[in-house]
Amino acid sequence: MKRHATAVWNGSGKEGNGHLTTQSTTLNKTQYSFNSRFADGVGTNPEELLAASHAGCFTMKLSFVLGAAGFTPESLETTSFVSLEDGAITESHLVVKAHVPGISQEVFDASIKDAELNCPISKAINAKISVEAELIA
Repeated sequence: MKRHATAVWNGSGKEGNGHLTTQSTTLNKTQYSFNSRFADGVGTNPEELLAASHAGCFTMKLSFVLGAAGFTPESLETTSFVSLEDGAITESHLVVKAHVPGISQEVFDASIKDAELNCPISKAINAKISVEAELIA
């Protein structure tokens, strides 16, 4: 399987602007700029998109891991906080809230670790990955 996205940029790094389009067109000429990346400008940015992809990938992987262990999650919510420092992505911190009926804390913790290590985005990024997980009764 291959997926693609296209970035178009016009102008200098600071004064220019661009847009992103994904294969699915979920992003369709979605604006990004210096201000949306480094200030409070309108639009998206690569770090926000990486955070979304890591949260989505991890959460789906966790669902598969839980299913393989015999549990169906009622809900999984993951937020990824991506850190950009000195021109590099240094960390993705995942905060997970999960409602998984009947699961023990031990099985839940093992499932979290499996998803952390084995989701494809975790494997792709060269950054520290940390997870803070809460099992909601």
